[in-house]
Amino acid sequence: MNVQQEVSSMISKTMEDALNKQVNREYYSAYLYLAMSAYFETVNMKGFAKWMRVQSNEEQAHAMKFFDYIIARGGKVTLGDIEAAKNKWTSAGKVFEEVYAHEQKVTGMIHNLVELAGKEKDHATFEMLQWFVKEQVEEEANASDILAQIKLVGDVPGHLFYLDHHLGKRA
Repeated sequence: MNVQQEVSSMISKTMEDALNKQVNREYYSAYLYLAMSAYFETVNMKGFAKWMRVQSNEEQAHAMKFFDYIIARGGKVTLGDIEAAKNKWTSAGKVFEEVYAHEQKVTGMIHNLVELAGKEKDHATFEMLQWFVKEQVEEEANASDILAQIKLVGDVPGHLFYLDHHLGKRA
């Protein structure tokens, strides 16, 4: 491989910057879900707390997918400050309303990255992002389903016992 071929296989600065921003956003998501886990611990909803902790770990794994991809494409990972996460909620329903809204926002971010990859004619990044497009369908569906279940049983501690038990089984 000559130098010209090596340079052309590298990621563009525009795409690198956008992916680095997404690394930060994924870590913020992990931070947010960890804060939600802490909230559920304080209100003695251990199953909800475990579900959120697993979700936090999943978001960290998403950040690392972007991290590793940037490196694999010859880019430079630049880690920025992670915004402080909210840490107070009034109910499980309010938490999952926020989870669902947050996942919709992340979906928009992923779609913007897909559009940028197309504009940059970066087929490799476009292809890598398809995994995240599919993942966001699942993320939104999970949040929406749990929110619907909370609304169905009512946001009352006694009624949430079964749901708390069920969410605690998440591996």
